[in-house]
Amino acid sequence: MSSRHLFILATRLVLSLAIIHSLGFAVTAATPTRKLSLVFADFSERAGLLFVAQDQHFFEEQGVDVDVVQVRNGPVAIAAIASGEAQFYSVSATGASLGAMAGGLDIVFVAGFINRLDGYFAVSTKVRAPEDLKGKTLGVQSIGGGIWMFTQILLDHWGLNTERDKIQIRAIGDDSVLAQAVMTGVVDGAVLGYTYSRVISQKGGRILVELPTLNIKYQGTGLVASRRFLESSPDVVEKTLRALIRANRFIQDKSNQAAVIRSLRKWLRLAPTDNGEDLYNRIRLLYDRSIVPTKEGIQSALQLLAKSDAKFAKLRVDDLVDDRIARKLEKEGL
Repeated sequence: MSSRHLFILATRLVLSLAIIHSLGFAVTAATPTRKLSLVFADFSERAGLLFVAQDQHFFEEQGVDVDVVQVRNGPVAIAAIASGEAQFYSVSATGASLGAMAGGLDIVFVAGFINRLDGYFAVSTKVRAPEDLKGKTLGVQSIGGGIWMFTQILLDHWGLNTERDKIQIRAIGDDSVLAQAVMTGVVDGAVLGYTYSRVISQKGGRILVELPTLNIKYQGTGLVASRRFLESSPDVVEKTLRALIRANRFIQDKSNQAAVIRSLRKWLRLAPTDNGEDLYNRIRLLYDRSIVPTKEGIQSALQLLAKSDAKFAKLRVDDLVDDRIARKLEKEGL
């Protein structure tokens, strides 16, 4: 064999080895930690825990690749979970989420971050007391969603009934749209988060009640996942919860105020109209120390929903919650 042929063979061998070597690196690079999605539809400071966890890279710190994604409403989030496009959904015990469970979607609450009714009930100047809501129109983000559920629980607490008292419920949009609707008289009231409730006050509207002062047990913002995902990837669920606990600790540390406010302003697209002191103090008090879901709060939601749909009366709270990992972390002192 000529030296030329030997050179060609040697060259081919070197190139083949180089390709194999590079492919080896490509295979290694192509199998990083699985990309996960955590969806939310609550466009208010209640989702601040997620914002901080993402911006401060706490998911990465725990070794999980979680992308926090805002979706338009609850049904879209439920569809994402059902199709496997999302692994986690940050949600309250809403008509939509509990309805999906009643419909056979095998998802469970794995954690609870806000375990009582929360928000601000903003109203027009025509409304001075709860009984003034009779014959009025109230705005929600979507029928069956979180704000809708807050509104229904609040009306039930006051002994009001939408049909008997001729109270209309209109699906308007997120907090910014609801606030505008209250200010322009399109609706007479709506449950808002802290940020837009302040806008109402500044524009001459009224806050009829701050919901936390009523101390109504309710599974507010929590985290749900499919039972199948929980069983197949308990380590991923645990690491995700650890990251969110880390975010809560970060929020509680006063020295991190500026970073927390930056995250809220970025995600909620808020103008820097003040130093954010009030908003920061609000979010510090928002989340519970324990991340164990409140079964009592979920049961209250089921009882309310069962009044209009018997399928909710068939659900058992114990079947809707899997708090093993949350309790494990609580025992560890987290």
